[in-house]
Amino acid sequence: QVQLVESGGGAVQAGGSLRLSCEASGDTYSSACMGWFRQAPGKEREGVAAISRGGGSPYYADSVKGRFTISRDNAKNTIYLQMNSLKPDDTAIYYCAAEAAAYCSGTYPPIYEYSYSGQGTQVTVSS
Repeated sequence: QVQLVESGGGAVQAGGSLRLSCEASGDTYSSACMGWFRQAPGKEREGVAAISRGGGSPYYADSVKGRFTISRDNAKNTIYLQMNSLKPDDTAIYYCAAEAAAYCSGTYPPIYEYSYSGQGTQVTVSS
């Protein structure tokens, strides 16, 4: 079992930045692959970014490439999502997710289908 706790959400104006954090506890083997997905009202879930334990070649959705950066501190069992140049379309609840997979493709399985996910943190971007 893995427990995931997100933090760092909030409200910002368009063009601003936020940094989300997600700390994992429990069976760290099952959190080899970690990532973020989001869900906005009336929209489908969207995988945002994923990173493997080794940190190489993270996955990013096209909608966030060049603006978001995912990183990982294995000593703290924590991942981060640095979000810059935020847009109103980024408004959503952001969820941390974890999967016992050595390779984080981000699409197979989709991040929002990972075995474990947190409670979510709200991100609101105003224009």
